[in-house]
Amino acid sequence: MFCHPSTAALRTTVMSQGDSLNRKKFVVTGASGLIGTSLVDHLRSGGADVVRLVRREAKYSDEARWDPYEGTIDDGALEGADAVIHLSGAGIGDGRWTSNRKQVLHDSRIVTTRTIAEHISQMDNPPEVLVSQSAIGIYGSRGDEMLTEESSWGPDDDFLASLTADWEGAADPARQAGTRVVHPRTGLVLARQADLINRLLPIFKAGLGGPIGDGSQWWSWVTLRDVVGALAFMAESSVDGPVNLVAPEPVTQGEFADALADALGRPSVVPVPKFAMKLALGAEKARGIGLSSTRASSQKLQDAGYEFLDVDIRRALEEMLEDQISRPDPVRG
Repeated sequence: MFCHPSTAALRTTVMSQGDSLNRKKFVVTGASGLIGTSLVDHLRSGGADVVRLVRREAKYSDEARWDPYEGTIDDGALEGADAVIHLSGAGIGDGRWTSNRKQVLHDSRIVTTRTIAEHISQMDNPPEVLVSQSAIGIYGSRGDEMLTEESSWGPDDDFLASLTADWEGAADPARQAGTRVVHPRTGLVLARQADLINRLLPIFKAGLGGPIGDGSQWWSWVTLRDVVGALAFMAESSVDGPVNLVAPEPVTQGEFADALADALGRPSVVPVPKFAMKLALGAEKARGIGLSSTRASSQKLQDAGYEFLDVDIRRALEEMLEDQISRPDPVRG
């Protein structure tokens, strides 16, 4: 299941494209989150030494404390690290985008990234690479335009675009000090624990699911196991700068709705009106998430040598939701 990526499959893919993780030291922030938990398991399965940065008092030998808002990291936590993978950030989908929530979203990304980058910039022997999480939200809503890492950013009045641009910029101290910095611009992550999937499942299982609006907006998706595999690959390869972390074939929201309904054995006939999305989420958040159209290309990542494990949305959803499909009891003779 994608919520627990296949270690063997991930290891085969990543090891065939880079050096062994054995005896390498990785420092990971956000290690208790959806992506971080699976990433730490994967790195360790490949033989890496992983240090998890935590904001509480360190309880275990593999933890080190940091307080990004005070700008402090435990002495020695970054020493000897080959790579830092920075995943911290409050959930975009959690709660309405009030002014207070926007500040939390901003600080949990920009302040934490700046703390990591500044510490790296001051080290005599810094890590070779900082993989600092980003998102395709940087492009804003662009209709049918195919977006590459060379595409312009979204407008300043687009909250997600502005937030993500600042997020990437916060890593500048490490970049200016000579550390290779990679920004995985991640799309919609498919995993059973993902917030969006959890919100959609009850609706679609009840046969009430369907496209949002006219369903023409593009959703660039990626499975959790490809996120984990690609993050490890980025740390091991020579790729740098922004990298779109999305599956090779983005789909429209209508196609996604059909695939999700089919995976559950349900119809997809009840469209969700735009006004309903705006009422449920607030107008700005609805535009930024459900109604936004972002068609991103993964060509840079593929050209660098990463081979995606999941490229078909229907198969990905079917495998992820296999245990959710209601099947009749077998006929007894």
